[in-house]
Amino acid sequence: MNKHMHLYHYFEKETGPFVSLSDLSDDEAQKIIDNLICENKTLAAKTHGGDYMFYRRLIENKAHSLFIKKGGKPIRQTPYYMVWGECQHLKSWYKCGEYIEIPIEEFDMNSISFTYGDTFITYDPSHGKTEEYRQCVYTYDEILEIIKKYGWPQESWNQDAPWWQPTYIEAQVWSDIAIDKYKLLYDINLNKF
Repeated sequence: MNKHMHLYHYFEKETGPFVSLSDLSDDEAQKIIDNLICENKTLAAKTHGGDYMFYRRLIENKAHSLFIKKGGKPIRQTPYYMVWGECQHLKSWYKCGEYIEIPIEEFDMNSISFTYGDTFITYDPSHGKTEEYRQCVYTYDEILEIIKKYGWPQESWNQDAPWWQPTYIEAQVWSDIAIDKYKLLYDINLNKF
């Protein structure tokens, strides 16, 4: 697993890294979502329309609660989203995509949960799939076992796969500590890595 020892955060260069709609009020977030939809710049908000923030908050609350039940110690109420291991097709989701790569040892594992696939898809019951990793959040040790069992999704993904197939391992970072350090480094390096 040595080649997957970094977490990646993909983002729109114009917006910058680690900007979260979840940190805003519902009204503020909806204004941004409406603007992104008008500009045809976001996939998730288009698929959930006016209910996007409702579902996002519901899913984040569920992940937060499940993580605490497993002994996690989140500091933030809402997470920053990252991907464990490189996932080049995510960069293509953005008009001018960028990413920040952070060694996993920079994080306190008590403040990171993982899902085997995107959080929205993991908790979406509409596709009727019953794989064991659906509706679950994992600790670091637990996700290692899931990876042993199912492999790295980004290595088996192809663009013709069904929409609900996991394409990456998502990390939900529930702390600002490592994030703030890398946001500062990004700003110091004139918005590039």
